[in-house]
Amino acid sequence: MTFEELLDLASRNVGGSVVAANDEFFAERDNLINPWAPTFTPRTFGAKGQVYDGWETRRRREPGQDHAVLRLGVPGVVHGVVVDTAFFTGNYPPEAAVEGCRLPGYPSPDELAGADWFPLVERAALHGDTRNRFTVSAGRVVTHVRLTIHPDGGVARLRVYGEPVPDPELLPDTCDLAAAEIGGRVTDCSDRFYGSPGNLLLPGLAASMGEGWETRRRRDDGNDWVRVRLAAPGVIRLAELDTSHFKGNAPGWARLTGGDGEPLLPRVRLQPDTRHRFRLAHDGPVGEVRLDIYPDGGMARLRLYGSLTAGARERLAAQWADREAGGG
Repeated sequence: MTFEELLDLASRNVGGSVVAANDEFFAERDNLINPWAPTFTPRTFGAKGQVYDGWETRRRREPGQDHAVLRLGVPGVVHGVVVDTAFFTGNYPPEAAVEGCRLPGYPSPDELAGADWFPLVERAALHGDTRNRFTVSAGRVVTHVRLTIHPDGGVARLRVYGEPVPDPELLPDTCDLAAAEIGGRVTDCSDRFYGSPGNLLLPGLAASMGEGWETRRRRDDGNDWVRVRLAAPGVIRLAELDTSHFKGNAPGWARLTGGDGEPLLPRVRLQPDTRHRFRLAHDGPVGEVRLDIYPDGGMARLRLYGSLTAGARERLAAQWADREAGGG
């Protein structure tokens, strides 16, 4: 697995925000965290010049550098960063650095300016019109990141890929145990031709088919499936199988099993463009779930509502405290 298969902790999809930037003269800072790929239309000019889908600062005429500060949608340990300069060719920054910090609550830009920032990506060269990839091994929980570009220019997107580390004090008694924002993750699937299976675990409702998981049309007797590791072991009481927006390509049926093959939801019929909810009778804790769809098709979201075991909560609390202290 590459780090780009992990959750983008900064994405607007999980609640990320760009809270400050010292300059955004040519293009707005908020574009940095748009979840979709950057686009470009040549010879599209506004009052300040060519329109870019990214963050772009003015040309510096004095020493210094520009920066943007992002609040991650969920705290986590960063494993990789992508500084994407897509379509910036004669106006990209030659170099950039990325730092992280951890502050509780919801600090203001002024409070963040005085935070204890530590390096995630040391100052490094960038290439124009490129997904500049950097592996990160800091091992500490991060709540905010700061992108510094030297000296100025444009960046289309900043992706901050990592492992969510939820604060157990903020987890309700019943929650979606598969949610990506608390650590649920797809570990394997049969097919991802039209859409990533990781979309199943994103927060909120899908706005279109493009925000779900969709497989190619099967021409054999098999079926498609996806395997999900829950944020932590728990007892699942309610499952939601959402086929919203999938109308002529929804699966006909689906079933859920646990990591050891134990039945959770028997094979049930699905309807197109529908949020299906099913009560589960299984009383034992599970840490992994497999969703089988028959024979193929697309789904928007998978929700698995339940309660963490006492042991899982204790492990999450220990992990949170260890990462708070800077442990790996």
